[in-house]
Amino acid sequence: MKPELLAPAGNFEKMKTAFAFGADAVYLGIPDFSLRVRINDFSIADIKKAVKYAHDTSKRVYVTVNIFAHNKQLKKLPNYIKELKSIKLDGLFVSDPGVLAVVKKIWPKANIILSTQANCTNWQSAKFWQSQGVSRVILGRELSLEEVREIKKNVPGLEIETFVHGALCMSYSGRCFLSKFYNERSANLGDCSQPCRWSYKRMATNRPQMATNKNTKGRELLIKAEGHEMVELVEEEHGSYILNSKDLCLIKRLPELMVAGIDAFKIEGRAKSVYYLANVVGAYRRAIDLIRSEFPNNIRMPRISNTRIKKELEVLYKELEEKLYHRGYTEGFMFGEGKLAQNLENSHNVPRWEFCGQVYNATPFAKATEVKNAANYMQIPQITNNANLVCVRVHNTMKVEDEIEIIQPGYDIIKLKLKKMVDAKTGENVKEAHGGGSEDVVLIEADREVPEYSVIRRKIKKSTNP
Repeated sequence: MKPELLAPAGNFEKMKTAFAFGADAVYLGIPDFSLRVRINDFSIADIKKAVKYAHDTSKRVYVTVNIFAHNKQLKKLPNYIKELKSIKLDGLFVSDPGVLAVVKKIWPKANIILSTQANCTNWQSAKFWQSQGVSRVILGRELSLEEVREIKKNVPGLEIETFVHGALCMSYSGRCFLSKFYNERSANLGDCSQPCRWSYKRMATNRPQMATNKNTKGRELLIKAEGHEMVELVEEEHGSYILNSKDLCLIKRLPELMVAGIDAFKIEGRAKSVYYLANVVGAYRRAIDLIRSEFPNNIRMPRISNTRIKKELEVLYKELEEKLYHRGYTEGFMFGEGKLAQNLENSHNVPRWEFCGQVYNATPFAKATEVKNAANYMQIPQITNNANLVCVRVHNTMKVEDEIEIIQPGYDIIKLKLKKMVDAKTGENVKEAHGGGSEDVVLIEADREVPEYSVIRRKIKKSTNP
């Protein structure tokens, strides 16, 4: 009844945001051995720093070593495992049996967790991996909750981890070859270019075998991704985003997952922003804590159809649905295959809210020197002396008169209209601030103190889908 909440960390700042919003642990990796080659900002030195930061705050760090290695990767692997062993991190994610053998030889006492990439989908497989020294299995996303329960029952002592939120792959447990086919970038070596998110054009053809096939529900087609050669595919007649899965969101079903005894809930998204992390980690942390407060000791949790918990979970779901970029939400296979869904209309949905900044410093008077080129806050007359100052590193445009929301750790949301902004560098009032390369830092006022790592969004006038 107290599952670990596990969040992605694409860099050090994202890790700190995840921890601030309630993650119990993060997973990260370096490009050579992780399934995220292009979006990992960690080195061995950074991992060491991350582990110290986490352990100082009673948090945990897992490192991904979950590629399907070729011979050339194996040559560098032993030295890497030796370096990780010296750091004393909390566990390794592994999918390849060869990588597992190297880890066990060099670091016999390592806490080894089987990656979802290994396609563990039954209790005999789980039992086999347990016999190989694996302490936890991240189950394939293709399983139903009933199958998860059966694995938990038949393999006592083995921890079970499942994904609860994030992008889904159109291929079985992420084993996709389209990226390698199109761009010579292997998804199984961490370099996926995500062809499943592209739009495809149906090409005219006179080939007789391309006519409608009466024995199938779809039609045989030649399709063409922009800039690439034509390929043959069977497509249903709904749209052009034929490979684009909706995103997973199980926040409304957490009570059932907790009763099933799942040991860890995993959030996908090492490429996502600090805004995504703050919202998703914050919402799931709040949901888990609400459920545990309502049912602190009762493993046989009653059905929640008429409790306040259901209403609270609906509110959290709405926040994630209406104020984040996503591809539409689905419950995947966990509660029946019929609930799996594709987003055939667009690559993703665009919300009416935009991430615009993160609180950089909760106490700017005390730490003004930490802000690059910051002015002396005590000498800025434009800010009311009694105001709660919020120092914001701008990520996207912020404008005076914007309707904004400040999402704080604990998923407590402050709603206000932005009446005043002061440039932290010049001390002057500004009507507009920008992120990106400009790295604007501004001061705004709030009606209460706002903690560091809180994120800010603004309401935009019109929502459009790409």
